[in-house]
Amino acid sequence: MNRNAISLPIIMSLCLKASLAMGKDDEPEVSYFADKQRGWFWYEVLPEPVKKSQPEIQADQEKPKSDIKPLSVVEAETGPKTQAKLFAEPQPLSSVWLKQNLEHYLNKAIDDPSPENVAAFYYLQRVMMDKAERFTNAARYVVMSDPQLDETVRRPLATYAANEANHQASVVAEQALKAIAAQAGILFFFRSDCPYCHVQAPILAMLENAYGFKIYPVSLDGLPMPNGFFSQFKRDNGQAAMLEVEQTPALFLMKPPKQIVPLAQGALSLEEVTGRILLAAKEAGWIDATQYQTTQGIRNTPMLLPTAGSISPAVTQDPLSLIQALQRSAHFGSTP
Repeated sequence: MNRNAISLPIIMSLCLKASLAMGKDDEPEVSYFADKQRGWFWYEVLPEPVKKSQPEIQADQEKPKSDIKPLSVVEAETGPKTQAKLFAEPQPLSSVWLKQNLEHYLNKAIDDPSPENVAAFYYLQRVMMDKAERFTNAARYVVMSDPQLDETVRRPLATYAANEANHQASVVAEQALKAIAAQAGILFFFRSDCPYCHVQAPILAMLENAYGFKIYPVSLDGLPMPNGFFSQFKRDNGQAAMLEVEQTPALFLMKPPKQIVPLAQGALSLEEVTGRILLAAKEAGWIDATQYQTTQGIRNTPMLLPTAGSISPAVTQDPLSLIQALQRSAHFGSTP
C-alpha cells in the first residue's frame, strides 16, 4: 500500500483539528513537533472552562458602589469656612504646636541622632521650658495680687501660721462639739460577737467624757459586749431596720425629737468621729459655715460658685469680662 495515501488522511485530520481549535479559542494550539512526547491522543478530553457560580455573579451585581465623592463635590458641600477649620494649622511654636510636634522631633532625633536633629529637639524643648517659666512668673504675680486666688489667705503655708491655724481649729472645734453634745446624742448599734464593736466602744466612751455626748447603745442580738462597755443597753425593736443598718458598729447623730443623721456603719477613730459630727451638724444647720470652716483650720472666704446660666458664652470669649463675672459671683451668696 502507498504510504503517502495512508499519511494523507492523518495529516488532513490534524490540520482540521488545529483549525477548529484556532476558531474556538483564537489561539494556536501547540504543534505536534513541539509536544511530540504526548503522542497521538485522538480522544483526549480537554478540561471544560470553569463557569462562575451564580451566587458570585449575584454578589458582584449587588456589590454597593463606592460612597467616595470627588474632591470638588466635598469642597462644594463643606464650604470655605468649614475647610478652613478642618485644615487650619496651629501657629508654629505655640503650645498647641509644641504638643503636636515635639514628640515627632524627639523620635526623629532618636532614629537619626545627627547633630542637627538632636539640637532641633533640644531647642524646641528649651522653647517649651521658657514658656513654662514665663507662665509661672506671671501666675505667681497674679495670684499674690488677688486674695481670691491666693490659697495662703485660706490656709497659711508658713509653719508658725499653720500651727496657729491648727490651734484655732481645735479651740473652735471643741466649742462646737460641746454645743452639739448639749442638744444631740450618739445612737450606737452593736452586736455582742462583733470585734469591731468591741474596739469602737472605748472611742465612744472618750467622746462622751471629752465633749459630753450621750451614748444610746442598742444591741442587735440582745446580748452585752464582753468588755463591759455600755452594759446599760436596749434591745433592738426594729430601729435598726428602720434606719437600714447593715453593718456594725453603726453610728447615728440623734437630735430629739426626730432628727437622726447617719455617721458611719463601720469602726471610726476619735478624729474621724468628731470630724463627721461637725460635718453632719453643719449640713443640718446646727452650726454655721464660718464656724465649720474654722474647725477645719481654713479661713472662710467667698467661693467662686456662679449659678447655672449666670455667665453667657459671649462673656467667656473675653478674659476681662470672664474675670469680672466670676468676681461678681464670688460675692453673691457667700459667707463673709
